[in-house]
Amino acid sequence: MGAYYGYMIVAGILSLVGAFVSRRLKSKFQHYSQVRLNAGLSGREVAEQMLRHYGITDVKIVEGQGFLTDHYNPVSKKVSLSPGVYRGESVASAAVAAHECGHAVQHAQAYSMLQVRSALVPVVNVSARAQQFLLIIAFLTLSTMPSIMLVTIIAFAVTTLFSFVTLPVEFDASKRALAWLDRSGVAQGQNYEGAKDALWWAAMTYVASALSALVMLLYLVLRYSAASRN
Repeated sequence: MGAYYGYMIVAGILSLVGAFVSRRLKSKFQHYSQVRLNAGLSGREVAEQMLRHYGITDVKIVEGQGFLTDHYNPVSKKVSLSPGVYRGESVASAAVAAHECGHAVQHAQAYSMLQVRSALVPVVNVSARAQQFLLIIAFLTLSTMPSIMLVTIIAFAVTTLFSFVTLPVEFDASKRALAWLDRSGVAQGQNYEGAKDALWWAAMTYVASALSALVMLLYLVLRYSAASRN
């Protein structure tokens, strides 16, 4: 019982931290979206220049939909930028566009952690879809069929591993983005500091998500251990 209350306290704290980080990221993005990039380039143009610098010619830059939905798809080799980033000529647009192109550079250079992450995607997709059903069944049958909880733990372990593998991938993409923005002269001085600040908060959302996944996994392990002893 003590472990359960301990989990609830930690989970509550992490939930609050996650909500704070999410709000902070949106606030930072909105702020730096109002700060014009001195280079006068749109997010699309920043992406084009960065890919050209690294000699990447087989990656398309497309305009996506929504808010902060920017991503790089290694399968289709597309950098999808949300409308505000694609068209915007702000520090936020430059930071996000360069970050997503950082993933394209990782892909082109066979960055090991990105390869590991990509290899996990098919298994993670299955595990993530199964989790919600497994979790309900596992708790309903915990006293009679604890083996279902064990299967649930394995599913959560896969997604937790994916969350932690994602961390170095995201931090490395931001590092590549900031290095290029500085060297190319696209973002320097206050522009550079703003881009760095925005990307740091973006990275913190992944940290909060990984920690939350770990806490949930540990809780399930504790419940399974307690049921096995009874």
